[in-house]
Amino acid sequence: MDIIKSIEHEQLKNKIPELKVGNTVKVHVRIKEGNKERIQVFEGIIIKVQGGGVNQTFTVRKISYGVGVEKTFLVHSPLVEKVELVRVGKARRARLFYLRDRVGKAAKTKEKVGARIENREIVIKEELAEEPVATEEVATTEVTESATEATVVEEVVETPVAQTAEVEETTEAPAEEKVEAAPEEAPAVETKEVAVQETVDTVKEEAVEDVKEVAEEDKKEE
Repeated sequence: MDIIKSIEHEQLKNKIPELKVGNTVKVHVRIKEGNKERIQVFEGIIIKVQGGGVNQTFTVRKISYGVGVEKTFLVHSPLVEKVELVRVGKARRARLFYLRDRVGKAAKTKEKVGARIENREIVIKEELAEEPVATEEVATTEVTESATEATVVEEVVETPVAQTAEVEETTEAPAEEKVEAAPEEAPAVETKEVAVQETVDTVKEEAVEDVKEVAEEDKKEE
């Protein structure tokens, strides 16, 4: 299969409505107005069907307020929501261009009496049965990828823990040095206090001796 044909095959719808010239149909079309989206119904007679594949189109004609209006739609367009059959008409031509010159009831095709009004569809793609298998394979691959990503994330999360442990060891070492250095400074403070106490004691002893000498001199004078 060529590349162009493969791309066109992807754009095809799985099912398309059965279109016959002369039938009266209602075409439900999606219309976007700004951020809103609505469905507009266009009712008329199919006057021609042409093309094939992705380029297949059909033209619908109606008379609105005495004016003929024709619209051509792509069969495989995503904007065409659905095509609803309203009336089955008789037609012996592939293109009903003669209706353009008719006015009133003559602008319509004759209805087939007793015809069943059924919305029949034509199946274009029959490969839908193989798609669930592909989806299962995709799901398994996604599960394996998620599992591998989870293991990688766990490894990445575990490595910073070891680094933080090393940092804690390095930060604990200076604390021990500070604790060891503190007792070395303590003796200097104690020596100063002892020196002060000794000086105070000597002063007290000198003062007591002076008082005793003065008391003895007083007694001698008496």
